[in-house]
Amino acid sequence: MSPEDWIGRTRSATDTLTGRLMAEFRVTIGDMHCAGPDSPGLQWILSPDIYPAADLGRDAHPRVGLVVPDLGLKRRMWAGGSITWNGGVHEGETVTRDTTVRDIAYKEGRTGRLGFLTLDHRYSVGGQTRIEEVHDIVYREDPDPDAPVPVPPQAEDWAGAEGREITPDATLLFRYSAMTFNGHRIHYDLAYATGVEGYAGLVVHGPMQSTWMQHLATDVLGHVPASFRYRGLSPLTAGTPVRVEARADGDTLALRVRDLTRNVVTMQASASA
Repeated sequence: MSPEDWIGRTRSATDTLTGRLMAEFRVTIGDMHCAGPDSPGLQWILSPDIYPAADLGRDAHPRVGLVVPDLGLKRRMWAGGSITWNGGVHEGETVTRDTTVRDIAYKEGRTGRLGFLTLDHRYSVGGQTRIEEVHDIVYREDPDPDAPVPVPPQAEDWAGAEGREITPDATLLFRYSAMTFNGHRIHYDLAYATGVEGYAGLVVHGPMQSTWMQHLATDVLGHVPASFRYRGLSPLTAGTPVRVEARADGDTLALRVRDLTRNVVTMQASASA
């Protein structure tokens, strides 16, 4: 099957949001958790892809060809996406996720050839759609050890921005990986993360950074944003202090995760009421 043959392909999975999962989510998000009753990001702990070890690739994700196509590029990362909120998911509810492959595209980036996989997710309870999501995954070539290391731009000043600070450590990364059954080795296997995929250390999960921003947006707006769009800009590694920030930007709320050591934005987002 060619990668393009996957376009339009749909699969479904069902899971129940138990009290244990809710408790794990709250303590893992910790002080970043919003004060309200709804918890953005809960959908990402449901219906993980569960496969035996024999079906895993070198990165410990299910090997390509099982749940995502093989784009001929060995590294893959959560690149960003958008979320439309029609009501959250709550403890005790059984949630169905329908996933459709929307698009596949290729580009040439600063570090070589890139492949982009776009997925549509719809989360529903009792036939009622609660969350609609567009999920972007980027595939990359293995790093060239002789290539210069990209230097991301410095973050602009957001004077007066509301924010919270956190230093994600290896324990936090492990707990988020365990809660989401995410086996990607870049989050817990330091030798693999640095020696094979070329990162500076253990990599902080994209969805966790997005969840931080969604919770901050919820506190600032007083409710879960009706829509939320986010994009990863630079890898964030464990042990790096960050500030999750929000400021008004016209009719929307601009958000970002800023690496305080390098003054670099690792992920940015916008939220609308």
